[in-house]
Order: sequence, then C-alpha cells, then structure tokens
Amino acid sequence: MKLFLDTANIDEIRRGAELGVVSGVTTNPSLAAKEGIGGSAGYRAAVQEIADIIDGPISVEVVSADAAGMIAEGRDIAEWIPNPWVKIPSTEEGFKAISVLARDGIQVNQTLVFSVNQALLGANAGSTVVSPFVGRLDDIGQDGMELVRDMVAVYREQSVETLVMAASIRGARHCVAAAAAGAHIATVPYNVLTQMIKHPLTDAGLARFLQDWQQASGG
Repeated sequence: MKLFLDTANIDEIRRGAELGVVSGVTTNPSLAAKEGIGGSAGYRAAVQEIADIIDGPISVEVVSADAAGMIAEGRDIAEWIPNPWVKIPSTEEGFKAISVLARDGIQVNQTLVFSVNQALLGANAGSTVVSPFVGRLDDIGQDGMELVRDMVAVYREQSVETLVMAASIRGARHCVAAAAAGAHIATVPYNVLTQMIKHPLTDAGLARFLQDWQQASGG
C-alpha cells in the first residue's frame, strides 16, 4: 500500500519526502485555507511547489458544483503540473464531469466516496482512483474500513482497474486496517505519518544499544 500525504503544508511535505516513503500528495481547499493559501493563483503556486518536491500524483480539488464548472477547472488544473489527479466529488454533476475529463485523458481522484455504489459509478465513469472517507464514516457510527474491504472485493471480482485510496485517516491503526483491507493507497496527515514511525520499544532499544556501545568503548 502506497502512502500519500494529506496536507498543503510545504514544510510537512518536505519532511515527508525526506523519509523516502511518500508517493503522492492530496490537497483540498480546506487544507489550503488552513495554511493561509487563498485564491486560485495562490493555490496554483502552492500546488506547483508541491510538485517540485513530490514526483508522484498530486490531487487538486475543484470548487465548482456544476459539471461545466468542474470540467473547466479540471482542464485548467491538468495544465498546472506534470502529475495532477483532479479531485471531483461523488455527485450527479461530478460523475458527468468525471466522464468528460476521463475521455480527455485527465486522471481523476473521485472524492467524498461513502458507498460501493458510488465507487462502481466512478469506475464506469473513468475515475483513476476513488477515495472512501473512512474517518467520517466512523464518526457517524459506521465502519469505514468495511467500506474499503467491500470496494476492494468488488473491484477485484469485477477486474476493475480503478484504485482505492483510503482517506480521512485518523490514526496509525487506520493505516494498518487500510492495508489489511487491500487499499492500494492511504492518504494520511503528517502527524499520522510520524505516529507510524514511533514505538516505545524502538526508542528504548536504541537507547540501550548506544549505552552498551559507550560502555564497551570506555565512554
């Protein structure tokens, strides 16, 4: 399972890239606003800076609600960087836009997916990847990872090439569950990436190794 960073924070992306484990980035207007990035020009500049750091796919979300607006934005975003995945919501207008953009050869990240039916529609429309929001399902008492498992199973049974990207990840345990469920990608906040690194026994073991080495060296 590949790991993407779900952020618009340039420093976090640089630190994630240094680890050598990040294959892509997902962004959205909310994440951009959190970093003080406003307006189309500012968002575009930030996305281009991200693309200079990360060689993999960069997901960039449209803000229009109608198909015509999404298509126009998607075509524009596709010119920003060499590796865009245009994020389109799982709505009636969104599916119209996905089908057109896919025919244009533009890679699409179908976002806000909350059912297998939406994933099936997206696969038929031409989505490159679908993003089930597992954390938001957990928030309302549903099992987000069950949706991931069902989507992966259906896609495998039907020989669908569309990828499944677990999104709205809330912790390191979510990453383990997403991998076990068969997700192709998990997109995670930077703090979750750092959670995946940490283990108290690793820290204790390293401290012991260094202590033993110092004693053996006469330190």
